[in-house]
Amino acid sequence: MISHSRRHCVVELQALPSRIGQIRRIVSAQLRHWQLDPLIDRAALGVTELLSNVHRHAQPDKTCTVEIELRLGRLTVSVYDSDPRLPVLREAAADALETCGRGLALVAAVSEAWGARNQADSPGKVVWFSLRAAPAASAQQRPVGNGSMPVREPVPAVVVAVDPGAVPTGMPVAASVGARPG
Repeated sequence: MISHSRRHCVVELQALPSRIGQIRRIVSAQLRHWQLDPLIDRAALGVTELLSNVHRHAQPDKTCTVEIELRLGRLTVSVYDSDPRLPVLREAAADALETCGRGLALVAAVSEAWGARNQADSPGKVVWFSLRAAPAASAQQRPVGNGSMPVREPVPAVVVAVDPGAVPTGMPVAASVGARPG
């Protein structure tokens, strides 16, 4: 089920690898719709990591809900699941050759804040991260004319380099304006 309003979007799903890519595309499309293009990569990476954690660790069920909300200049991405065990951020000094176990460290690195808490009204937890939201710059700003004269784009400056040795010497030099004779 997908429901969304102007600043809120909720998707319920099974955290399976095939669905994680779909959710990443939904989050990206929603952020484009909200004109938050600069946040797409970080939000998509963060939601991918949180959903991968649900897929790997949530027991007994992989059903979860992804919620993205834009409020007061802050984008918050939350993942709710039915497993009450809170995630643990691994030490940075972990083996550099490990191929997994860095999901929360990645979420912490790409976000401005993150956290986890048990749900008060049901078993399970929510893991979230937030990003400061700034709208994308408009694609191309075009000059607006006043209707009577066309607006012209500025002409780029032309720079010409002159070899000082190629300038003839012995040419008279005009006196500087305002210079006093010595």
